[in-house]
Amino acid sequence: MLELPPLSLYIHYPWCVKKCPYCDFNSHEGEIQTDYIKALLKDLDNELKYLQNRKIHSIFIGGGTPSLMSVSDILELFDGLKKRLSLTKSIEITLEVNPGTFEVEKFAQFREAGINRLSIGVQSFNNDQLKFLGRIHNGEEATRAIYEAKKVGFDNINIDLMYGLKSQTIELCMEDLMNAINLGPSHISFYQLTLEPNTLFSKFPPKLPLEEKIWEMGEKGAALLIENGFRQYEVSAYGERSSLHNINYWEFGDYIGIGAGAHGKITDMNSKSIFRTLKPKSPNDYLIKFQSNALDSNIKKIDNVAFEFMLNSLRLKDGFSSQLFESRTGQAIDNLKPKLEKAINLGLLMNNDNWIKPSEKGFNFLNDLQEIFL
Repeated sequence: MLELPPLSLYIHYPWCVKKCPYCDFNSHEGEIQTDYIKALLKDLDNELKYLQNRKIHSIFIGGGTPSLMSVSDILELFDGLKKRLSLTKSIEITLEVNPGTFEVEKFAQFREAGINRLSIGVQSFNNDQLKFLGRIHNGEEATRAIYEAKKVGFDNINIDLMYGLKSQTIELCMEDLMNAINLGPSHISFYQLTLEPNTLFSKFPPKLPLEEKIWEMGEKGAALLIENGFRQYEVSAYGERSSLHNINYWEFGDYIGIGAGAHGKITDMNSKSIFRTLKPKSPNDYLIKFQSNALDSNIKKIDNVAFEFMLNSLRLKDGFSSQLFESRTGQAIDNLKPKLEKAINLGLLMNNDNWIKPSEKGFNFLNDLQEIFL
């Protein structure tokens, strides 16, 4: 039976100092528009109908580079959020930040505003690799950013770290990862560089290590993280504590998305349907619609709900219960019986007492496992 899942809020801030050559997110270089915070709050006003008497249990402010926001903008945003929303006592509020000096100087004020988790886009501590990735910070600034975050009271910190980089050896990869571990974050996102369409790297592909070497980096990196107390709970997520916001995504929870290009996913108990929302991608279009009072979501019903659930939840290392599938999709797990059996027979999936999880083989060949449920 379909039930209302937990509800999160995603806020997109589309501007950055410099567009990285690997980045396929909705990020734009250029002058930051002063009306953007007002547009975000108007956007949220239009989405309040999706609350359905729920509290918000996590907020993620991503981009772009949301740490470019002025302190006054952050305060205006949070004042508006608190007036419109009911937040859980244990809410997780994450801000994506760059390790540059300009942002680091605002960490204490970000914390005072209500942010209790930082996700720091380090990517590498190696200066040659940072230059290759088009990053505007260096390794020393990245290290200082983590120290400063802890100094002002942040005890929930994620470090983003890439592997499979140009000229990267397994030894250099492990050194990079050990640098991150030694800084004592609560969470590390350790993920492979991929050449996404419509990026500079897709037009001018760099020479990356051989696939078997990249595979070995991933395997040895995962082992090193686990050896140092980081539990892998999702494909590229390792944490002494899991991110509430991440878990809500992968467990097919609901989230309101506000901001240029922001996505949302909503369960509507009145129509017993699940749909996605999408905002105008261009910051200029977004602001023009706000100024003309025409800011609203593009809504699209999810037709293959079972596949979308599996696409997300099979990324969880520990899997999920059949009851979670039924409550989040409104469908019986028995509808998937032939596909589940096929995945089990191929050694990609395990089902013990209605607890479904990828096998080690299934987790390593996740695309093959997910395709079974298409």
